[in-house]
Amino acid sequence: MESLILYLIPALGVLGLIVMAVKSAWVTKQPTGEETMVELATYIAEGAMAFLKAEWKILAIFSVIAAALLAWSGTLVETSSPVIAIAFVIGAVFSATAGYFGMNIATKANVRTTQAARTSLKDALAVAFTGGSVMGLGVAGLAVLGLGGLFIIFYQLYVVSTGASVNGIQMEKAIEVLAGFSLGAESIALFARVGGGIYTKAADVGADLVGKVEAGIPEDDVRNPATIADNVGDNVGDVAGMGADLFGSYVATILATMVLGREIVVTDQFGGLSPILLPMVIAGIGIIASIIGFFLIRISDENGNVQKALNLGNWTSIILVTVACFFLVMWMLPETMTLRGRTFSNLDVFWAIVVGSIVGALMSIVTEYYTAMGKRPVNSIVDQSDTGAATNIIGGLSVGMESTLVPMLILASGVYMSHYFAGLYGVAIAAAGMMATTAMQLAIDAFGPIADNAGGIAEMSGLPEEVRGRTDILDAVGNTTAATGKGFAIASAALTALALFAAFVGLAGIDSIDIYKADVLAGLFVGGMIPFIFSSLAIAAVGRAAMAMVQEVRRQFKEIPGIMEHKAKPEYDKCVAISTEASLREMVIPGLIALVTPVVVGFAFGPEVLGGLLAGVTVSGVLMGMFQNNAGGAWDNAKKSFEKGVEVNGEMQYKGSEPHKASVTGDTVGDPFKDTSGPSMNILIKLMSIVALVIAPHIAVGDKANHSSEVELKPNVEITQTVDVQTDKKM
Repeated sequence: MESLILYLIPALGVLGLIVMAVKSAWVTKQPTGEETMVELATYIAEGAMAFLKAEWKILAIFSVIAAALLAWSGTLVETSSPVIAIAFVIGAVFSATAGYFGMNIATKANVRTTQAARTSLKDALAVAFTGGSVMGLGVAGLAVLGLGGLFIIFYQLYVVSTGASVNGIQMEKAIEVLAGFSLGAESIALFARVGGGIYTKAADVGADLVGKVEAGIPEDDVRNPATIADNVGDNVGDVAGMGADLFGSYVATILATMVLGREIVVTDQFGGLSPILLPMVIAGIGIIASIIGFFLIRISDENGNVQKALNLGNWTSIILVTVACFFLVMWMLPETMTLRGRTFSNLDVFWAIVVGSIVGALMSIVTEYYTAMGKRPVNSIVDQSDTGAATNIIGGLSVGMESTLVPMLILASGVYMSHYFAGLYGVAIAAAGMMATTAMQLAIDAFGPIADNAGGIAEMSGLPEEVRGRTDILDAVGNTTAATGKGFAIASAALTALALFAAFVGLAGIDSIDIYKADVLAGLFVGGMIPFIFSSLAIAAVGRAAMAMVQEVRRQFKEIPGIMEHKAKPEYDKCVAISTEASLREMVIPGLIALVTPVVVGFAFGPEVLGGLLAGVTVSGVLMGMFQNNAGGAWDNAKKSFEKGVEVNGEMQYKGSEPHKASVTGDTVGDPFKDTSGPSMNILIKLMSIVALVIAPHIAVGDKANHSSEVELKPNVEITQTVDVQTDKKM
């Protein structure tokens, strides 16, 4: 039974990759349209790939240096191993590959979505969403295959081959090596998300400010020199960056649960592995549930509700995973378990998973409310646009800040309830249950940038207005689903960070984080500051790159006669080069802050101060992420409300009106919020926690600092705890 479940996990990952290949082939077979459309799509694909190759060169150098340091550190303490360097490199490669899968299909699906939109909204949705599902399955499949496959290898290497017990120091070493895989994934994710976010928003802001506001030409007009760079940015930031982001988040969530599961001593049919294997099995089942949900996302005619179709597929996959988890938990886990003195039952673990699913669902609902067109928050920004850009910006900031209230209460309740049911393992497994449908969440998220690109190609190709109208419908829904996905990701980051934090405390040999201590309180404040300085650097980078973009577009309008009359072709490559160079240069410092700060604090001040730092980063980062994601999404859909036509103070306002111009300015402020710094918060939180987890054996205190112990924990023959579970929970 143990071997069967072990090999089932990577097999489910392979299944996801097989379905991904089938869907990718289907997208590729769809018609591409006219020669002009294909030419524009080729510009976008070549620009995206050029950026990705340049980024990979920098990340390869970083990965080699980091792997060498990890290999050296793995020789210093008994609970670490030099093999962690290999796992790190594999995690980095898989993360980059996940981003490549998404970007490759997105640059194929965009022009095919445009062509499908010439026929119907139904066909356009089918192509765009199938393209998104390729990315979702690629990320989930690689994550499950990578973690499952590496666990088999390291379990065989460290436990089976040595005859050690499941709960002993050899298994601790195996799990620690897997932390290297997660560290590699999250490191690449942070650089990819920040670099891609700077790229896309520099181009977007530059194109909007000169094209829409100054020149008065439509979005994605072929005369705008920055429009190709803008469409390239959709792929490298919102697709490749997002793919690496969710891959890292997915892996970190599963790893956190495995680390805590290792501490649970059980007797079961899986050789004591059930608490460790459960999160990986849930992730594999989530792939199957997502594939089933994909078949439900369709509309019947031109007037079909796209948002409703996406919700149907999403809710179905969530419900399927939750139901499957009941049978999995009751089958795999023993009736009672104990973790750090806390006793709970297998049914309690299931209820913790239910709590995680409810938290994820509620976060999605609340985020949709704050960012969707036609809802009170977005309408309030629309109304305030009537008096200019200043009041529009004030309205967007207010909505973003307000939007943190209900989600934080939901998140706090989720942490409390999941812990009430199954302690720290409950918090971790709640996050794993929430992230189980990552394939679906990412598919829903990724179809938006594909639709956005499709609209740009339609505009630049001069296709009929109804074609752009159909792609705009998909794009507007995509803005909402993108914001929803980011809210979902930040919620999972909070739960995962708490689980990683708990694992760090155990490995570092400390019992608690005492904020009465001055140095710990200082660490808390410094940690709370980091998301702010990180956001500042990311937003400032977008601002500097956007200034260079604006100046270049103005120069071309001035120095190349005939652009506005369609008699001369803009120099698109100059704008692409500006975004590429700026993003690669500016992504380094924010990335180093996340990686170096925990190391410096941990070695200089010890594990308890580092724990205070992590607590500050988590709370501040979650709030900053929610605020920026929701404010940016609301600003964007306020702008799109004008482009669709909206009533303001009893008068209909459309694209080109003064309130619309004010909303464009607000949207440019929101762009780096929602696509650069905001979505980077969840990676920042988890990456710093994983770095702390990796260095924990090196800075441990007390008994954990003595790494020469050869004592192995033996599995109990039977659980003899007499503590009443209900009483224990209420304590």
